[in-house]
Amino acid sequence: MIKESTERLGCKLEERGGKSLQKSFSLSLFPWRIHTLNPTFRVHIVLDSIKGLSTKIFAPYSAIRLRAYFKKKKNKPNPFSADYRPGGSNKPLVLKDPTGHKIKERYDLGRELGRGEFGVTCLCIDVESNEKFACKTISKKKLKTAVDIEDVRREVEIMKHLPKHPNIVTLNDTYEDDDAVHIVMELCEGGELFDRIVARGHYTERAAAVVMKTIVEVVQMCHIQGVMHRDLKPENFLFANKKEMAPLKAIDFGLSVFFKPGERFNEIVGSPYYMAPEVLKRNYGPEIDVWSAGVILYILICGVPPFWAETEKGVAQAIVRSVVDFKRDPWPKVSENVKDLVRKMLDPDPSRRLTAQQVLEHPWLQNAKKAPNVSLGETVKARLKQFSVMNKLKKRALRVVAEHLTVEEVAGIKETFGMMDTGNTGKINLEELKTGLQRLGHQIPDADLQILMEAADIDGDGTLNCEEFVAVLVHLRKMANDEHLHKAFAFFDQNGSGYIEIEELRDALSDADGANNEEVINAIMHDVDIDKDGRISYEEFAAMMKAGTDWRKASRQYSRERFNSLSLNLMRDGSLLLSNEGR
Repeated sequence: MIKESTERLGCKLEERGGKSLQKSFSLSLFPWRIHTLNPTFRVHIVLDSIKGLSTKIFAPYSAIRLRAYFKKKKNKPNPFSADYRPGGSNKPLVLKDPTGHKIKERYDLGRELGRGEFGVTCLCIDVESNEKFACKTISKKKLKTAVDIEDVRREVEIMKHLPKHPNIVTLNDTYEDDDAVHIVMELCEGGELFDRIVARGHYTERAAAVVMKTIVEVVQMCHIQGVMHRDLKPENFLFANKKEMAPLKAIDFGLSVFFKPGERFNEIVGSPYYMAPEVLKRNYGPEIDVWSAGVILYILICGVPPFWAETEKGVAQAIVRSVVDFKRDPWPKVSENVKDLVRKMLDPDPSRRLTAQQVLEHPWLQNAKKAPNVSLGETVKARLKQFSVMNKLKKRALRVVAEHLTVEEVAGIKETFGMMDTGNTGKINLEELKTGLQRLGHQIPDADLQILMEAADIDGDGTLNCEEFVAVLVHLRKMANDEHLHKAFAFFDQNGSGYIEIEELRDALSDADGANNEEVINAIMHDVDIDKDGRISYEEFAAMMKAGTDWRKASRQYSRERFNSLSLNLMRDGSLLLSNEGR
């Protein structure tokens, strides 16, 4: 029975000495639970989830053989690496039909505009017309798997497939040479949607309605064309220019996929705070784009994501629970229409969730020009500021940690500071910081660098002195070990109670300026105090220092492997109910 069942799955069983069955298979084929015991262990594969089978297979397998198997898989060559020449042939092509192979014959590549997981985007100028474009260059060395290659190929195919739309960036040309793929696109110089949210501090309901209508129109057009975006978030929308009424454009289709009506998917992709619950459950369709747009709408109104936690697992569990908080300010004073729309876009049941067309027909968007145009208040501005930069408690703690570094550690950082301080002024400006960090291997986008600079610049003079720079390096290098953190915690825990209480937090941050200081202190206590006992324990303090509270940074993270592992862990502890449909 075992042999027959496994052969139906394409597995090969071999008799060994007539006593045991040795099983050769690819572990990646099995998404079920695997238990192992060393040095010689049994692989226990539960096949209950296979239709028509409820067989359990116990197959002895040598630990040494399994290690050799994984090593062989791990060492599989990258077809785009410099030393890979199968049979002396040329390297394989990523794109099916590029415009050409020599981009520099047509375009001059200029300054860097942005940087992603695989690509660097630069200013690109047509040598004949002098017209400006953006060029995303993707190094082939970073395309290490067939999945990576297919992602790039599909991104170009989708951009070619989508009809011209005022709110989708236009693809101009594609080039491919031995080292990279170059995607030449319309240039958008107005900055990210998120950056405008931070700059304004808030949107009125009317402004939020205009933005949301644009985003959902993009979703609707994609769905009509059989394209699921799968990674909608504020960072993937840019304004065409810096004018107040500049058109908003979707720019990134790197995780998008073609779909057919009724088709289900199970690959976990996207950004944590914007993922729909059915993505984590590995059984989803185009409804996930409406969920992500609903998360963006929630942020537009109140300045923070609806599903928040300090860890990825916590975020995933919050998403699955799908409890949306409408009690925090300013929700009690916004219109019932927008709350109704958010509820219906964030319905955890995709069959009940609104379609893009139904969202556009909702009264709040139908009457967008009549939506309230009053400010949503200073609370949102304070909250956005608190979330988009390191909070004041963490900044102060970093300074305390810096004071407790070893002489050797401090000497090394001071030497680095001296190298960056090219003018020998005792201070470094933004440009010197950027250049210096690049030399140290920290590639930080300009917008994030500005945030980091402002967070560390305690005296507000627009430069960093050596003490402020030490705090930056401690943060970037994550130099704060447990001994450092205990000393920093003791600095705040003035009465030695083992907790940081609200009065101690207030005293420690008493020199912070700004009218919303009390509100920021309350927000910090609310976010760091995980068990909600009104005080901060050492464990909660350490979690804040190690994990951070910058949900914008976290939303940029993406890893198939990490979220696949997270999903499996949640299945194992019962947080998710897995449906085995999909592909």
